[in-house]
Amino acid sequence: MFQGLGSLLTQGWPPKPTFTENQLGDLSGKVVIVTGGYSGVGYQLAKILYAKNAVVYIAGRREDAGQDAIKTLKAAHPDSKGRLEFLQLDLADLTSIKASADAFLAKESRLDNLWNNAGIMRLPKNSPTKSKQEHELMLAVNCLGPFLFTKLLHPLLESTAKSLPAGSVRVVWLGSLMIQIMAPKGGIDLDNLDYKKKFPDINVRYAVSKTGNLFICSEWAKRDAEKGIFHLAANPGNLKTPLQRDMPAWEYYPIIPLLHDPIFGAYTELFAGLSPDVKPEHSGRFVIPWGRFGTTRPDIDAHLAKQGGEPTKATKFFEYCESQTSAYAQDL
Repeated sequence: MFQGLGSLLTQGWPPKPTFTENQLGDLSGKVVIVTGGYSGVGYQLAKILYAKNAVVYIAGRREDAGQDAIKTLKAAHPDSKGRLEFLQLDLADLTSIKASADAFLAKESRLDNLWNNAGIMRLPKNSPTKSKQEHELMLAVNCLGPFLFTKLLHPLLESTAKSLPAGSVRVVWLGSLMIQIMAPKGGIDLDNLDYKKKFPDINVRYAVSKTGNLFICSEWAKRDAEKGIFHLAANPGNLKTPLQRDMPAWEYYPIIPLLHDPIFGAYTELFAGLSPDVKPEHSGRFVIPWGRFGTTRPDIDAHLAKQGGEPTKATKFFEYCESQTSAYAQDL
């Protein structure tokens, strides 16, 4: 209880960010992807990166929103030597993700940073709760889609990393304070990932998906330790973004005083993706607002490091994601 209260306080009211656009150097030549980069935190992050001359791919479902964001960003930073591109990406449909990755790979010969920023927290009233492949929708959009997208781009991440100092190439996975507050014991019930035994409320399902991102991050970090690719999970913070657009009024208005401007979430993700303070021993760690290393809960963190000969929950969840997406990594 007390640890949960401590997490709420330190992550809900963080100290000032120490790594912002003011500490960020020129990004000329770097190619990055920000999923969900046309709104909220992703938009703020894309704006910082483009202003520093990066080639920024804004990936998402809605091309109209993506093109509007690109137009606004170009007008805001007319002197940028970078480039903005929209990349069609529907994380809820595994059959479409290879085409998205292939479209990127056809244009670019390097990938320095991938921010798996896009996700869903609430669903419109009476909307489907399953993806096109019949996975629970939050698990699909927040975990399975980004897992497959990252896997398909991994060869390019690896080749980019070969000629750069360790940690120059990074993947950021989005966590949440809800991991501490609402995730079940151990973070995930591996025997109920199809939710047929029990269908918990939306807050628990969201927390499970965010724990899943933490587990995926931890496992990728181990696999990429010798390749110089860093993986960080990040709780961007309690922010006023479109994620809350489908919350009922009785739930949304009381939390308004607790919400911060999305730019601060961008600083959290910026720290995870580009701060020089992130060292090899930090790969796989959890970043908390507005750019610090933190933890979740002992019952969840215990599954990040291998203990004995048995695979951890993190390993098993990674293998689950692999099993659910492997068929879609092939040409259909």
